[in-house]
Amino acid sequence: MTAKKLFVYGTLRKNESNHFVLKGSPCIAEQAWVYGELYDTGLGYPTMKASLDQKVYGELYEVHLDHFAGLDELEVYIPGRKDNLYDRVEQTVHTDTGEVMALVYVSNRDDLLAEPILHGDWKLYRLMKDKPEKTHYFAYGSCMDDERFRLANVDQHFKSVVGGGVLKGYSMQYLFSRDDGGRADIIEDGGVTEGILYELPYEAVEYLFQREGFYGQWYRPAFVNVQVGKEFYQDVLTFHVYNKKGELPPPNHYALEILRGARGRVSDEYYKKLEEQLEKLGVKINLDAQ
Repeated sequence: MTAKKLFVYGTLRKNESNHFVLKGSPCIAEQAWVYGELYDTGLGYPTMKASLDQKVYGELYEVHLDHFAGLDELEVYIPGRKDNLYDRVEQTVHTDTGEVMALVYVSNRDDLLAEPILHGDWKLYRLMKDKPEKTHYFAYGSCMDDERFRLANVDQHFKSVVGGGVLKGYSMQYLFSRDDGGRADIIEDGGVTEGILYELPYEAVEYLFQREGFYGQWYRPAFVNVQVGKEFYQDVLTFHVYNKKGELPPPNHYALEILRGARGRVSDEYYKKLEEQLEKLGVKINLDAQ
C-alpha cells in the first residue's frame, strides 16, 4: 500500500492556510463527515475529540505514505509518543457515495478544547462569527427564482447577481423529502450543476439559514468552488441536505420556481437537462402557459 485516506477538518481544508501540505494529494470528497466534537483552540485552528452522536464536517484525501512526515510534523505527532499534541486514529468517514475508513488527527490535549464549535464545521463557524460584509452564495434550486424573496421582503439583498455559475463534481437531484414531494439538493457524484452566483450581505445569509431549515437540520451550509465565465470563486456558500433520501418528484409549484429561475440564466443545455429530469420524475411544466 502506497497511500492512505485522510480526513481533514481545519486548516488543511481547501483554501485554508495549511492546505499546501496536501499538495499532490487528490481530494476524494469535499462533503465528508465523521462522528466527533469540534473545538476552537483559540490559536487559529480547530481540534476535535471523539463523539458518538455529534458530527464534524471536512474533506477526504488520498495521501501518499511519504507525505505523512510533513503532516505529522504539522500536527506535532510522533508515533508511539505519549505527549503528542494530536493522536492519529482511524475512523469511519461518511461521504455522498458511501463510507470508508480513513485516518484522522484528534486532540490529545484537553486544554486545547477551548470553545465548542456547535455545528461541527470550521468554515461555517468563522462565517457565523465574523459576519462578513459580503458573502458569495450559489443557488441551484428554488433560490434561483426571486418570487419568495419578494414575498419575504428580502429581495433587495439578492440584487447583486454575479452571473450563471458552474459547480463541478456535483449533480442536482430532488433528495430532500417533504410531505408533498422532493426538493432540490446537490450530491457529490462527479456531475455538474449550474445555478446563480449572488453576492449577499450577511443579513441575507441569516435569511437563507432560516429558509433552508439549517437550525432544524434540513439543509447544511456547505462551501464549494464555483466558476462564472473564466473566473473562479472560492468557498462559496451553498446548501447540502443533511439526510438524503431517494429522489422524489417535486410538486408543480416548486418545479415552476426552478425552471423560472433558471430560464435564460443557465446554459440552454443545462436548462433542457432540468426539463428532462422533471419529465422523468413525472413532472411537466410549460412556462409559456403560465
